[in-house]
Amino acid sequence: MKYIALPTAEVHRLDFYLAMEEFVARRLDVTDAFFIWQVEPSVIYGRNQVVDSEVDLDYCRRHGIQVYQRKSGGGCVYADWGCLMLSFVTGEDNVGLAFNRFVTMVLLVLRQMGIEATGTSHNDIMIGDRKVCGTACRKTARGCIVHSTLLYDTCMEHMVRAITPSKEKLARKGIQSVRQRITLLKDHTQLGLDEVKALFRETLCQGEWKLTQQEIEEIENSK
Repeated sequence: MKYIALPTAEVHRLDFYLAMEEFVARRLDVTDAFFIWQVEPSVIYGRNQVVDSEVDLDYCRRHGIQVYQRKSGGGCVYADWGCLMLSFVTGEDNVGLAFNRFVTMVLLVLRQMGIEATGTSHNDIMIGDRKVCGTACRKTARGCIVHSTLLYDTCMEHMVRAITPSKEKLARKGIQSVRQRITLLKDHTQLGLDEVKALFRETLCQGEWKLTQQEIEEIENSK
């Protein structure tokens, strides 16, 4: 599997990376590709969701949290600099098999870190009874795109307040309840965020495809 590298260390907006997945899916000459990205505080809601029902837009505006819709299904997620966004682009056209391959790869890396994580029937990744990574997938003309949010050191308050499928439930249970259902990777490893990124790349990828500046411009123009 090839790692898709950017030509510079410039950080892009979230919609750039979603467009980058589409670009790789259209143009890739190898079977599988993988890349990791990070973004400023953002909410990403699924293809079939209604933003007003899932996101507290006033809260997001007040706190500078960007809001985006993705083409894949699944639920609403919050991401920030404390998350690792993992993208897997594959020629495998069976969604179930693509999900399984991706989850297996993430579990492999976590177990190399000494973490006994498990997958669920909903393609979440758990450490014990707490969720550390959620995953979504969609078919493309040439295979599938699988992407996930791996929580390393995420802002819990933003996660709870920005995503509000039930304000009544939020009022009853609040941040502490959500914190009891999820876990942060930093609580299970001594590796720093950059070390975790490096381990994913070293474990899963052989070689890289570095995008050119012209390709970056093509991705920007396709957003």
